Amino acid sequence: MGKMKFKAEILTDIAVDKTMKRLSHEIIESCDDLSNTVLIGIKSRGIPLAQTLSDNINKFANITIPVGKLDITLYRDDLTAVADSAVVNSSEINFPITGKDVILVDDVIYTGRTIRAAIEAIFALGRPNRIMLAVLVDRGHRELPIRGDFVGKNVPTAHHELIAVNVDSIDGKTNVELWEK
Repeated sequence: MGKMKFKAEILTDIAVDKTMKRLSHEIIESCDDLSNTVLIGIKSRGIPLAQTLSDNINKFANITIPVGKLDITLYRDDLTAVADSAVVNSSEINFPITGKDVILVDDVIYTGRTIRAAIEAIFALGRPNRIMLAVLVDRGHRELPIRGDFVGKNVPTAHHELIAVNVDSIDGKTNVELWEK
């Protein structure tokens, strides 16, 4: 991948917090029946983001939205490009998917291939009523007809740039950074 060079901080920790609160309100307003809604975070950073959305929704609407953890490793179409032997960490979805309004949560949407794999993984678990997508950052360059229903920030990027979402529980800090190859 070559050497990466830091370009800019796109969102500070305070801006990430405000963005997550706004996304939580958008979800509350868009979902007719929050009691039939589940959040599923895509490993790795989608999981703490999904938990933050659930915590915020609980605070704002006084309802607990279950959070699941999804590992899409086996559903990727670039599996051999990722590694010679895939390391599969199990998904943790301890609730039924069938008939639910599923909101997939990820940190960044780029080509759309991760989301395609996540949708495939969800259908392997059951048949949801509908699937929506919440992402913190949309950086463009889609290769598949997939878009976010709830988007924190659109950040147009060049292919040689990278968006790094940092979350405190994984990275020891929370922000969104732009890097260049």
